[in-house]
Amino acid sequence: MATIYDVAARAGVSPKTVSRVINGDAPVSDKTRAKVETAIAALGYIPSSAARIMRSSRSGLIGLITGAISRTGAEFRVDGLPDMFLIKGIQQKLRSEGKTLMIADTGNRPECIEPLIRTFMEHRAEGILYVAEYHQEVVLPEVANVCPIVLANCFDAIGTPAVLPDDEQGQYDLVREIIRHGHDHIAYVTLRPGIEATRLRIAGYRRALEDAGIAFDADLVQTGYPDNRNDSEALLAAIIKLLSLRQPPSVICCGNDEMAVRVYGILRTRGLRVPEQMSVAGYDNHSSIAETLFPPLTSTELPYVRMGELATEILLQEIEQKQTARPPLKVAGATIWRQSVTTRQ
Repeated sequence: MATIYDVAARAGVSPKTVSRVINGDAPVSDKTRAKVETAIAALGYIPSSAARIMRSSRSGLIGLITGAISRTGAEFRVDGLPDMFLIKGIQQKLRSEGKTLMIADTGNRPECIEPLIRTFMEHRAEGILYVAEYHQEVVLPEVANVCPIVLANCFDAIGTPAVLPDDEQGQYDLVREIIRHGHDHIAYVTLRPGIEATRLRIAGYRRALEDAGIAFDADLVQTGYPDNRNDSEALLAAIIKLLSLRQPPSVICCGNDEMAVRVYGILRTRGLRVPEQMSVAGYDNHSSIAETLFPPLTSTELPYVRMGELATEILLQEIEQKQTARPPLKVAGATIWRQSVTTRQ
């Protein structure tokens, strides 16, 4: 492998001059620069990043801790929007900033988080992003002299900078748009109780009804997935209960787009056409689902790519400004209107 001394000998200059050309830290004539660059190309010389890191105290490296990789494979089932979309947003932003992303997977084992943080610090990461698979509260291990950390899709009790989906506003906007299309008897079939998304989206659903002067009816809110198994039996029972009401809903809002796929099937097995006899809306705007269903599914975007970009922006600010705790940044997604919800006169 060629060294800086080989380049200097071929170009007929000193190693210090080669270093100046590579690092741009001192003036060099255009003629000398051209000779050095020609020698570098001819020898295939790759400058050492380690020395530059030592001089600048900046590695250009950003660590990312996730479980997204270990959640793929033979046993992987798409229940909602994959958190890989968050990573996509992070990667796009870091690439535009000239940073390098190092990704480490937890294997879905919380005890791996602290060693991964320490490993990133040993490799002189300028900052770390922690990405959760769904909106939740987390507890990160205490690590002395840790570099800046930003959370994506999660938050903690100590005020670590975080970027979250605005689940309440997202559900509010969806239900408000459905009401604008003439519906006033709207059901909501939820994800499992106890998670942040369910709590916040029910609040958004109720607020949209209240703002429109529509009374809340508890019978129209059913749990479709009581646990993380996402079993169809509970969902079927919830839909049958809604259809058995004295006044059934005219539209069913689903906790996510994957649930909406099953609701389409349940309705059709009972002889109900979507949307002519029952409208259906989802949540996530998982395009591989929403755009391929027939009819295409009305859904609210879960803005993962944008969240990833914003989390990265905040981390870069933290690296430069060394700020302390700040309130979480909430990001609302747009409602994408498609043919699964009719307009009622």
